[in-house]
Amino acid sequence: MSRSGGDRIRGDGVGSTGMTSAAGQDADGERRIVSDATGVVVLGACATWSLITATAHGGRPEGVLLAVLAVAAGYAAGRICGVLLPVAAPCAAALAGLTLTVALPRFGPGPEIAAPLGHAGATAAVLTLSAGAACCAAWATPVPVLRLALHGLAGGTAVAGAAVGSTTAVVTCCAVLLCSLAAGRVRHRGPGLVGLGLAAAVTTGLTWAVAGNALPGGLAASLEDQLTPRRVGLWRDALNLAHDAPGLGVGPGRFGELSATAAQSTLSDGKPHSAPLQMAAEQGVVGVLLLTAAFCWVLFALWCAPRPTPVVLTAGAALTGLAAVAAVGNALSFTTVSVGTGLLAGLATARPLALEPVAAETPTRFEGGRAPA
Repeated sequence: MSRSGGDRIRGDGVGSTGMTSAAGQDADGERRIVSDATGVVVLGACATWSLITATAHGGRPEGVLLAVLAVAAGYAAGRICGVLLPVAAPCAAALAGLTLTVALPRFGPGPEIAAPLGHAGATAAVLTLSAGAACCAAWATPVPVLRLALHGLAGGTAVAGAAVGSTTAVVTCCAVLLCSLAAGRVRHRGPGLVGLGLAAAVTTGLTWAVAGNALPGGLAASLEDQLTPRRVGLWRDALNLAHDAPGLGVGPGRFGELSATAAQSTLSDGKPHSAPLQMAAEQGVVGVLLLTAAFCWVLFALWCAPRPTPVVLTAGAALTGLAAVAAVGNALSFTTVSVGTGLLAGLATARPLALEPVAAETPTRFEGGRAPA
């Protein structure tokens, strides 16, 4: 005997669709457990490896340890807030990032470094994360007017980027907003997340090619003019240090001591202004692989997340924009950015209480082979 929906009634009255739904929830739960365990392992490995390389070369691992702690704390806070306030929490995060950009454009202590190598990377990163949080909040609400207003807030981050003179922020915020609007028409998140991963890989590869002087002359000269010769010089110093010590690197925090380009400036922050190249120089090949593993873990956690696909892809687009900014700047050197990264990832992977089943259905036995009307 069959129901109109195609669910076949068993002898105990439980439909096959209910069993399939329960099995699907169990599979989702297992994937989430795997993604959480993977995150613990990856972040723990990042912290451990920084201590190993620091022990080998006398480096300073505090910066890496603080960044790992900040990401973990932000992720935990995002998971908690995303459960309780799936719309209000990302909206508040977006407003907080926008306010910080206007009120505290330097995001931390240290010398006032000349543009474009100063705090512009952190500004672009925070605004990019704010745009992503606003768009995530927009897709989390069922109210059309509020959704439109939150997408407008995301557009406001691009305006703020223009106001503070960050062209990178304008580009990345607009890209996040466009990707979020397009995500509303995407049914399967897997190909989208793979595409975002490839985009991050292309950006990193281009940075590496510029540092290695592996591009055609005309293109290399054009990019060097846009990036400034000093930034490219820092990248090349980092790549040379990575070639000299590919195994353990020169030690975390020691790039500024060994870079000739950094030594030429009295306002240098001692960073190569590229997260992948900094990891290669200071922590060797393993450091680069761990940085890659951390980004892949975030994409995997988004793929396993119970949130709607537009929310997941929007967060992925914002984090990919952050990866692009970090590949050509010093964004990850700021604790504010690390906390924001973990917070957005946590918000996008949380399971809101509204998604939890209210109560299990009580099986009902049908007498006489007939279901009640």
